[in-house]
Amino acid sequence: MINLIWAMDQNWLIGKDNELPWHYKKDLAYFKDKTKGQPVLMGDMTYDSLKSYYKDRPLPFGQLYIASISNRQFDDAIKVNDIDTFLENYQGDLFVIGGKTIYRLSLPYADRLYITFIDASHEGNVYFPPFDLSAYKLIQENQVDVLRFCVYEKVKA
Repeated sequence: MINLIWAMDQNWLIGKDNELPWHYKKDLAYFKDKTKGQPVLMGDMTYDSLKSYYKDRPLPFGQLYIASISNRQFDDAIKVNDIDTFLENYQGDLFVIGGKTIYRLSLPYADRLYITFIDASHEGNVYFPPFDLSAYKLIQENQVDVLRFCVYEKVKA
């Protein structure tokens, strides 16, 4: 199952200069709870951002897949050159954790969306790509302060 997970403010903002434009402990805990030990797919900029946060500690995920069109190699991850081929053939559960381009390319394959809606505005420069949320059915929702944790499943045609 291909899962996308992200948080966005009321303007669909998701980032600021390759960092989160906010710090909500409950959102970070939710993200960690859902992705810890799970295989994840991310872009190389998201990877660099996480590595700068974790420093010398290992990232808390299972198998790492890094989507990149550069010649760069990753010691702790499998490089993905073609996201479409990768996602078409992937077996098992996978969490896509960013960034913007990786989300846009992965959306057509997403079975489930874990979206934290932040009922506030923040400053930033990276927005989640527009898509039709009506293609998904809300299966779970939990409001905590300004955070609304929602899980959606793709509507089967």
